[in-house]
Amino acid sequence: MHLKLYNNMKKALTTIILALSFITSWSAEVNRPKLIVGIVVDQMRWDYLYYYYDQYGDNGLKRLLSKGFSCENTMINYVPTVTAIGHSCVYTGSVPAFTGIAGNNFILNGRNVTSVTDTTVHAIGSDISHKDGKCSPRNLLANTIGDQLKLATNFKSKVFGVALKDRASILPAGHAADGAYWWDGAAGHFITSSYYMDKLPKWVDYFNSKNNTKPNFDIKTSTQGVTMTFKMAEELLKNERLGKHDVTDMIAVSISSTDAIGHTYSTRGKENHDVYMQLDKDLAHFLQVLDREVGEGKYLLFLTADHGAVHNGNFMNAHKLPGGGYSSQPVKEKLNKHLASTFGKEGNYVAHIMDCRIYLDHGFIEQNHLDLQKVKKEAVALLKQDPQFAYVVDYDDIANACVPQFLRERIINGYNRMRSGDIGVILQGSHMHGTVGPDYKGTSHGTWNPDDSHIPLIFMGWHVKEGSTSTPTYMTDIAATVCAMLHIQMPDCCIGNAIQEVWK
Repeated sequence: MHLKLYNNMKKALTTIILALSFITSWSAEVNRPKLIVGIVVDQMRWDYLYYYYDQYGDNGLKRLLSKGFSCENTMINYVPTVTAIGHSCVYTGSVPAFTGIAGNNFILNGRNVTSVTDTTVHAIGSDISHKDGKCSPRNLLANTIGDQLKLATNFKSKVFGVALKDRASILPAGHAADGAYWWDGAAGHFITSSYYMDKLPKWVDYFNSKNNTKPNFDIKTSTQGVTMTFKMAEELLKNERLGKHDVTDMIAVSISSTDAIGHTYSTRGKENHDVYMQLDKDLAHFLQVLDREVGEGKYLLFLTADHGAVHNGNFMNAHKLPGGGYSSQPVKEKLNKHLASTFGKEGNYVAHIMDCRIYLDHGFIEQNHLDLQKVKKEAVALLKQDPQFAYVVDYDDIANACVPQFLRERIINGYNRMRSGDIGVILQGSHMHGTVGPDYKGTSHGTWNPDDSHIPLIFMGWHVKEGSTSTPTYMTDIAATVCAMLHIQMPDCCIGNAIQEVWK
């Protein structure tokens, strides 16, 4: 009897030990970094990693390339390639068809809005009536890496966004973020909105008082904007004690000055050179701060871009290379004139042209008892006669359009049926959105071609192996990769795949 009892107790104890061993083993496997750091460099072409390589220092971009894992063939798999869509895609792993972010601006419920317009909130840190503060992530229909991190940790994780541009701070941070800060040029400092908080934290007020610029002095087109963004990110890191909690925290940092300078001065020249030298210098310092505050190897960092940029058409033509750009206003005027002549009704058939998206005025067409499908068909036929457009498509009939398969997929991914308009135009290669006059020296983006769609993507830090791959990867894979490494669910609209080569 005693022997039987002893054996039963022995079996029970063995079972308990095995169960505890399994739990301990399982817990040990689900380990995570102390901090996720996302860095998006606005308008950074992939080839900037190597065009300026010999002039970079050893501790910035070169450190990422030598100590991290570079995905050398990362493409954007939608059009148009613009800032708001890029930032939302990086952190959702999704595309406008699902995120609802159809451009920097789009038509929503009959109104022209920005990607982060929210009239139900007001500025915090500036005049409450200031439109630059009426912003939130509510137009984003998908959740983000940060949102999933919050869900995985029962909302114990801290998540923040920092950028000069509102959309570059708000969209990456996500819906459940603890805060997003962006630059108010009129106030000359960082602000947020009432979506996140009722007043700025004391440390932000102090930072603003020490770093305030002259009212209306726009640091976005200077290298000072790069430094200011990293300084704010560093202060946020320290004051919010990111990476020093029992769960993983996250900070999303976007560098906006590179985009503003590119638009103004193009992809070549002193200004572009100087901003990338400043980026490299400030990145090196920020990495040292992360090493000191969080610990080398204890944070997972990725650096990418929201889009690239096309070389200036005048520059290209001067070297006997194809290039150019288009202006939407003449196209709009030509369409309205032709449609009025065709259908016998004067008026604005075209309400807006944004990037590659053409919005017909449905109200005007309905009021005049016209057939929308016939109007679209006539507009598409006229646009197809324009040699600057490689393809023109009726968004509702993309499946039947004679378009290369890869491009058809990008158009479909970039089309949101409620926000993208009626007709899409695809420019010829090496062409950009925007007029290229004889004295124009800037650049733009928004097209399908590799200048705009080939972006850098480097991971470094926690569990990342050193190396690179030229295997095709996509912007939508970033969120899937980060979430897979953390063993958390990918964002709800994510269509990407984890890049398994990244981690050890």
